Amino acid sequence: MHSQTALVSLLIALVGYTDCAGAVPLSNPAVDGARVSVSYPLPPEYVIDKDGSVTLRICFNWSCSVRENMTFTASDMDLIKRRMATCSAGSLHDRLQQVRIGIWHMELLAQKYQPLLANDLAINDFDAEAMGRMDCVDNSSNTTTYLEILRDIGALPGWKVSVPKVRNLFDITAVHWTAVLINLDSGRAWSVDSWYRPNGHLPMVMPLESWIDEKKAWEPPFGRLNPIPESIDELCSSRQSALPKPVASIIR
Repeated sequence: MHSQTALVSLLIALVGYTDCAGAVPLSNPAVDGARVSVSYPLPPEYVIDKDGSVTLRICFNWSCSVRENMTFTASDMDLIKRRMATCSAGSLHDRLQQVRIGIWHMELLAQKYQPLLANDLAINDFDAEAMGRMDCVDNSSNTTTYLEILRDIGALPGWKVSVPKVRNLFDITAVHWTAVLINLDSGRAWSVDSWYRPNGHLPMVMPLESWIDEKKAWEPPFGRLNPIPESIDELCSSRQSALPKPVASIIR
């Protein structure tokens, strides 16, 4: 089961999900704590401060049953932009790797401020009892928030953040959500799916129509878009790095 709650996301299909149009004020500057689980991704909540720091809400423990606010410093955000700039954005492949690098580092930052997230494992089969676990509702909620923030700080040129999309809506054993980006050059929608890997690892990207058809992002022809190399530089088709290769740049 990709989304742990038994109620499938019928409500979201009926009432809709507001378009990802920008920052939303946070409901509480501290820990929101336990809430009722939801069966659909939560709209992003974050504030970008004048000093460049970002306060955002994340959720975890399956279906956003725990929600917590945290702050990424201006230095945190500057580092993410530099890491993303490792790939030159001269090709679609490199632009997709920029997205993957950005989400990877946002997840690592979230884990830095909430260490429980290190307990999250790929899919749902291995972390059912772990505090900090994340299902597809948690992942698509958090990834969409990260993408909106990256867009707002100018790190996603040529992309539009869309609303999360669902497949197998009425099958409670297979319903699955993903975050979505739209390539402004082509109008094509892309899945950015973090659920298949543990928190703090590179997400999987593939055309949304193929994701809906349940193609596997790690198999041909999409495997070439989702490498897991030993360093950031190896992600980029240009092989050009804006950074040296410190230990921190090793891919997880």
